[in-house]
Amino acid sequence: MSTSASAAPSGHGTARVGSARAHVAAVPDLIPAAVPAAAGSHHHDAEERTRDRVLNAVLEHGPISAAELGDLLGFTPAAVRRHLDHLERSGVIEVKRVARAGAGAGRPARRYVLSSQGQSTLGNDYLDIATVALRRLGEAAGPEAVRQFAVERFAEMERRYAPEIEQAGPDITARARALSEALSRDGFVASAQSLEAKAPLPAALSSVQLCQGHCPIQHLAAQFPVFCDVETEVFSRLVGVDVRRLSTLARGGHVCTTHIPTGRPAAGGTSSPTAPGSTDEVSNHLQERP
Repeated sequence: MSTSASAAPSGHGTARVGSARAHVAAVPDLIPAAVPAAAGSHHHDAEERTRDRVLNAVLEHGPISAAELGDLLGFTPAAVRRHLDHLERSGVIEVKRVARAGAGAGRPARRYVLSSQGQSTLGNDYLDIATVALRRLGEAAGPEAVRQFAVERFAEMERRYAPEIEQAGPDITARARALSEALSRDGFVASAQSLEAKAPLPAALSSVQLCQGHCPIQHLAAQFPVFCDVETEVFSRLVGVDVRRLSTLARGGHVCTTHIPTGRPAAGGTSSPTAPGSTDEVSNHLQERP
């Protein structure tokens, strides 16, 4: 990720070096000062690029520990913690306390995820205007008009994704992975993890957990949950089986998670959409709090 914040310091450093060179004939004492300025600028740019890599890794793989980040990026523990501390102080990431599997009552592990502020820096232009406009639409024409707007918005996504997912064939896992790849290209930072049910559990409990690390309309969806409902319906039709939303960024989760069952026959392209407020939609964001 290349942030606007990273560009400004680089330009400032270049300006200082250029100024020193312009006056070098008149003020020879500036020659030694120009070299550290250039070196400092390059060092700052390198730090910003490295920090962006850490932020992207937290976005894509969070919740993730500092040790896991170091292994993933090839950084030393000291380097990872320096960048994590800076990002945490900036408010773009935060720590979640997650119980270690099989660790009993031990101290929960520290895991890093993107904060709400961090999510908001990844592209929410005009969302305030859109929120006001949709609120006025709901007041004038009722909630069904807002829902219809959401349906039309996601219809274009469904049209684009459908041919690609059909090419994946009838296997639900393959279709879920194709959906994940399509979402990632659109900036949702998606991943698909297979969870195979092992004996004595029945094979019908096998599933894919489809996760989205970024939502460009997160704050809008927080005001109008129907956007999450309609998106879930689209996912169900695309993969060909009923799905359930387990958590959403809009409702406080660190990712949007969709449960896609793979151990039962596909629904043949039909879906049974989850109604807003239905007990079929389970929010686990309470489990994700520190």
